[in-house]
Amino acid sequence: MGECIGRKSIFITGAASGIGKATAKLFADRSWFVGLYDVNEEGLAEVAKEIGEENCISSKLDVRNRDDWKTAIDAFGKATDGRMTVLFNNAGVGRHGWFEEMSGEDNDWVVDVNVKGIINGVQAALPLLRATPGSRIVNTASTAGVVGSPKLAVYSATKFAVRGLTEALDVEFSNLGIRVTSLMPWFIDTPILDMGKAEGSNEKMSDQIRDAGQDVYPVEIAAERAWDAAHGKETHYMAGKMAERTRFAARFMPNRLKKMLVKNLGPRE
Repeated sequence: MGECIGRKSIFITGAASGIGKATAKLFADRSWFVGLYDVNEEGLAEVAKEIGEENCISSKLDVRNRDDWKTAIDAFGKATDGRMTVLFNNAGVGRHGWFEEMSGEDNDWVVDVNVKGIINGVQAALPLLRATPGSRIVNTASTAGVVGSPKLAVYSATKFAVRGLTEALDVEFSNLGIRVTSLMPWFIDTPILDMGKAEGSNEKMSDQIRDAGQDVYPVEIAAERAWDAAHGKETHYMAGKMAERTRFAARFMPNRLKKMLVKNLGPRE
């Protein structure tokens, strides 16, 4: 375990891969102390090795489990002298397919990780954040939190929830000196694009994205926007040009956007 003497610190969930991993590397490269947390312990070990054990602390964390959060936050606080500059609530999961094909258990899993996981994180980290001048919470939402996304209905609902929670807490925590922002990526080249209808499904969202010729952005773009979300004045930070275009269309051309979504929906089997 490294030490955080004189350095800013960031606590990252979903740090073993994708946006979390890229963000951990970027912040470590810029001299931050990084907390790495995920259910994937093997992946965490690889990230810790890449950024240097002296620059991080890591442990397994299931964001659905409040006891896991308490253990992780306590250890992080000991390593950082009771401070946390940024909480990056990044862990997220999804299922892709027609609504009637989703099981209740899968829906519970998506809601529990994507929404309850963030709420648990904010509650657990708030004492450290309050003790740190200029602290900030960054929540990973999605462009699916800007426009309701067919065949991602429950996932989309969770990202709208993250967006609403972010906006509410940004106001509520303003007199605590804590900013709350969100990262809202378009499709990013991460393992979540391999989401299927069910565990072990061969029908992946990534296949449909490729077939439709849609843009997929490198993970480094999202990491740079996470940096912006940790430092900038805005509330929501879009990652990828298509994310910006979708936000514009949702605001100014909602009917046209809906017609495009219906056109691209495809038939039920």
